Amino acid sequence: MIARDVSVYYGDKRALDSVSIDITQENVTAFIGPSGCGKSTFLRTLNRMNDTIANARVEGKIELDGEDIYSSGMDVVQLRARVGMVFQKPNPFPKSIYENVAYGPRIHGLAGSKGDLDGIVEQSLKRAGLWEEVKDRLDESGTALSGGQQQRLCIARAIAVDPEVILMDEPCSALDPIATAKIEDLINELRGRYAIVIVTHNMQQAARVSQRTAFFHLGNLVEYGDTSEIFTNPRAERTKDYITGRYG
Repeated sequence: MIARDVSVYYGDKRALDSVSIDITQENVTAFIGPSGCGKSTFLRTLNRMNDTIANARVEGKIELDGEDIYSSGMDVVQLRARVGMVFQKPNPFPKSIYENVAYGPRIHGLAGSKGDLDGIVEQSLKRAGLWEEVKDRLDESGTALSGGQQQRLCIARAIAVDPEVILMDEPCSALDPIATAKIEDLINELRGRYAIVIVTHNMQQAARVSQRTAFFHLGNLVEYGDTSEIFTNPRAERTKDYITGRYG
């Protein structure tokens, strides 16, 4: 994905000012910065989640495989299948584990038969590192799983429709350290198969899972580069102050 000069307004208030960034499949990209800095706002522009906010307005250009995602001809339902989203709080459907994963492929017509659908469900749960834990109870409700399992179920649900990009908005903030470690391992395993973007307040997490890091502050993209460089040799004073804990 390519974003150029993207600004976001909520009514008259500008939440994001002229952000340009490239997101590639081979890297996990982390968005870091203090609360209210615009990182989640920018994440939501990448699959048009801001469309659901009445007074939100997006300016600039965002392209997926060379297509302008804000063009009038863009099918937003199709876009959100190609650019999946995993939210801060796990939000499985009040359906069985199987149906949570099967829902997307079914409505998008990705499975020609029950056997095809079974295969997609199994493959998605395996990729999400959940298959061995749930394979004997696929008929149980997804909401009965633990928090960490629910989040992996949501990741399985996102990858079941074969997206190109997966957006994760603080996916571990509601989880304990063991569940967080499993999600981080999963992100590392999925890298290269999908372009992954993660918003996180946890700088150690950004350092562990990402190869590229973007630092946002007060609606501006202050610095974007290799994660190792951002954390060890930041170019901007504001980045250095944030990383060393002078504010946050």
